[in-house]
Amino acid sequence: MFYPFEPYKIKVLESVKILNKSERVKMLQEADYNLFKIPSEKVTIDLLTDSGTSALSQGQWSQMMLGDESYASAKSWERFETAVKNFTGKKEVIPVHQGRAAEKIIAEALLEKNDIAFSNSFFDTTRANFEHRGAMCIDVPTEKSADLSKPKLFKGDIDGKKLRKLLSRYGKRAKFVLMTLTNNTGGGQPASLKNVELAASITGKRGLKFIVDACRIAENAYFIWLTEQKRQGSIKSIIRKLFASADIAYMSTKKDGLANSGGFIVTNDKSLAAKLKELAVLYEGFVTYGGMAGREMETIARGLEEVVEPTYLEHRIGQVAYLHSELSKIAIPLINPPGGHAVYVDAGKLFSHIPQNEFPGQALAAALYQEGGIRSVEIGFLMLGQKAKPDLVRLAIPRRTYTQSHFDFVVEVFKKIIANKKEYRGFKIIWQPSSLRHFTCKLKPL
Repeated sequence: MFYPFEPYKIKVLESVKILNKSERVKMLQEADYNLFKIPSEKVTIDLLTDSGTSALSQGQWSQMMLGDESYASAKSWERFETAVKNFTGKKEVIPVHQGRAAEKIIAEALLEKNDIAFSNSFFDTTRANFEHRGAMCIDVPTEKSADLSKPKLFKGDIDGKKLRKLLSRYGKRAKFVLMTLTNNTGGGQPASLKNVELAASITGKRGLKFIVDACRIAENAYFIWLTEQKRQGSIKSIIRKLFASADIAYMSTKKDGLANSGGFIVTNDKSLAAKLKELAVLYEGFVTYGGMAGREMETIARGLEEVVEPTYLEHRIGQVAYLHSELSKIAIPLINPPGGHAVYVDAGKLFSHIPQNEFPGQALAAALYQEGGIRSVEIGFLMLGQKAKPDLVRLAIPRRTYTQSHFDFVVEVFKKIIANKKEYRGFKIIWQPSSLRHFTCKLKPL
């Protein structure tokens, strides 16, 4: 596969420290085999997350110098609010410091004990915030997502037929439907515009709220533009259509905001916005900064303009496709087709000698660090418990950060692992918190 041409020049460098294997083994031991606990300076290539890890453009750096750090009604808030309204088409903007804060506020505003929410697939923090309110979360992914290997389009869709049945079955307990764009848990797979509008229609006919988690909405819109719309119209107009389908939308701007922090909730419902703003003041600060500094709001305002550029998105999606293609060539089992922000390895299949209750995904994540200093994240039995189906390892690609040689190195490390894969063993948990255990748990190799 031809490597995508970087539509930028590199002006600032951050040195990478490369440890030897014995040093990496020691780091794993000291971190209790939890990759979240390894200091970033001890990581060679960091594919743990694409959240907040973007390289900023010179436009964003220069915009930061205009940051107005006034507590209330700062000029930076005005620029941020204008940019968000232009990006989303929504009238009411509630700022938050990241997407997780939006999830908490929405959960408190809309959910009570025994309520039920539905989604194409809830991500871990979304599910945790909703379940913390005593609600039940039900995933309703499209049937085509069940076969990881087949490269079918729009595996991030929701199953409309099944959704109708579930809404009828649960009646008044059903509170809303949420679409995650792209579907992170499901492999970074996009949903089609047709499917999002169908889900919104089904939800609206029941008198329920339709919510969009828009953290990677530009990447999702690119897939729609490329395949469903056949390159007709603009990506920005598709983003607007996706937001238009939602009664409420929220976005972690640490992803497709091309920023290192921040987020927002948007709606056209003034009464709902008033309720959300009350909670934002309680948890996030005043309604004109939402836990963000002025310079951060300036960065986001510029990022929302840059992320819709076709040249940027073509390269972004192309990098993911390149790594996916190179790993496929050496027979690494992957979710197909490549998604928008990450390559997902079927660790359960690759490490088939390790049973699920011994965390094959975590075994692969540890092996990647041990053999090459590569940090990734398990999305499987460790993260999701009994709700996990395939045991995946996500190689999340930071935006505008790595080049071809970095990805070629990742492929070489995988070659080492598959040559000796029977040598790797699973893990057991020796300590865990009551929720979201994968972030802080302690593990021990078997």
